[in-house]
This record gives sequence, C-alpha cells and structure tokens, in this order.
Amino acid sequence: MQLGLIGLGRMGRIVGDRVSSAGHDVLAFDRDAAARDRVDFETVSSLADLCDELSTPRRLWLMVPAGEPVDAVLKELANSLNSEDVVVDAGNSNYRASIDRAAAIDAGFLDCGTSGGPAGAETGFSLMVGGPAWAYEAMTPVFDAVATGPAGHHRMGPSGAGHYVKMIHNGIEYAIMGAYGEGFELLANGRYDLDLEAIARTWNNGSVIRSWLLELCEEAFEQEGNELGDVADYVAGGSTGSWTVQEAIEQEVPVPLIYTALAERFDSRTDERFARRLTNHLRHGFGHHPIVRRDEVE
Repeated sequence: MQLGLIGLGRMGRIVGDRVSSAGHDVLAFDRDAAARDRVDFETVSSLADLCDELSTPRRLWLMVPAGEPVDAVLKELANSLNSEDVVVDAGNSNYRASIDRAAAIDAGFLDCGTSGGPAGAETGFSLMVGGPAWAYEAMTPVFDAVATGPAGHHRMGPSGAGHYVKMIHNGIEYAIMGAYGEGFELLANGRYDLDLEAIARTWNNGSVIRSWLLELCEEAFEQEGNELGDVADYVAGGSTGSWTVQEAIEQEVPVPLIYTALAERFDSRTDERFARRLTNHLRHGFGHHPIVRRDEVE
C-alpha cells in the first residue's frame, strides 16, 4: 500500500524507513527541506502536493509535535480529505484533543500512542490505537510494519482510547523509573561500597525486576560511573504524567506512586537527588532526550 508521511524528525524517519523496508510505498512531507533531503524515500515540498500525488483512498501518518502543530496540519488537510481517507496521529497528543479532532475531520481519524523511542528503528514500536475499526483494519499493513509485528499493535477502543492508554503507560513509566532511581540511591549511599553497573547487570539476568529500563541503568553507570559524573538532578517532561494524575482524580482512582514520581520530577527543578539524576540519564537511553548536565541548570 501507499503511505503519506507527514513529519520527518527522528521518529518520522524511522516510521518511513520501516514502512518502506516492508515493501510499501512512502511519500513524505516535511516543512524543512533539509529533513526531506535526509531520507531515502520520495518526498514532496507541500501538503497540497502530498494529497494530490497520493493514490485514493489516502492513508496519512502524522508524526509531528503534539498540540498546535497537529491542528495546523489537520486544518491544512481538511479540504482535501473525504470519508474514505484515514489519518493517523502517532504523536503524544492529549486523548481529549484526539476525541475532538476525530469529530471534526471528515476522514477516519486514528489516535495512535507510540512507545519504544528511537530504539524502535531496529525492533519496532508498541502502538496503542483508538478510532473506528474500519480505519484500523485499513491501516493494519502499516501498523504491522511500524510495530514489532501483529502483536505489537492493538485497537484499544473508540476515538481517544489509543492516546488514553499511552497516557497511562507514561504514568507507569514515571513510577518505574522513580523506583529504580530510589533503589540505586539507597545502594549508592548505603553501608557497602558497591558497583552499581554490576548490580544492574546481575539483576537483568534472571531477576524479577529485569527490564529494558534496568538495562539502561546499567548503561548509565557504564558511561558515567558509580556517581553519575556531571549528570544533573533535573528531569524534563511531565505533561503525560500530569494528564494521568488529573484523570485519576476525576475517576477517584488512587495513584500514589505515579503522583509521587510526577512530584519528584517537578521538584527536580529546585532540589537535587541521585534518583532523579539517574532518571535524567534513563530518558536519554530510551528516547534520546538530551542529558541535562549540571552546568546547564546552575
């Protein structure tokens, strides 16, 4: 099938490469000409050209920053789309905004939570999809290519469900990183002189708490040393965690671990803790987010 890809940042390029490698045709657009020059598949210089050159019904994948950029693209596409077309928003959008967008657009709109970070270039992503079943089924060949395979994606429910599941996924992620950080902080300041890299490696071989995030802990200690070098106690982000806590309040579901991890993230901007310094590095490991160094926040 043919996919129209909008957005050629690091994640967009990965999507295009995986879809192309699976034997599908990719036609892509990015406002930055340099971004278009960096890819190996065909590109166009405007959204209008993209819509004109795509075969119908159109299959479009948006990989642009959440918020206003998504609305701007949808507004520009509005007059070119019809009820047989499908648009996938695979960014980190708020699920409420996705519900509104699905109601406002003529095409089948799928909100697609995407997890796996740049490492998905090799392994594929985990995709959490919301929206009409017919649109999901129409996009299944592309989802198979972008995800780890058929088991790596699922239609979670109606519009908003995909980004809703991804929102809570991110809240869980906050709490897990916080737990690893606290445990290693206690080890670092405890009664023994311990090799934290060796501990992470040992735990990752057969222990109950083994995980990719724990592999990234090992990587952090290998790269920065037991004391994490000059990695700052500063953890960026927080929007999806905030949305998760707000939803928990509305549903009257207690989420003390997620709330505390979010609070710790905000507190990292005024105080210093080893646990948050490790979380700072872990975000680089799974998402290639920049490591904030001490001299950048002093």
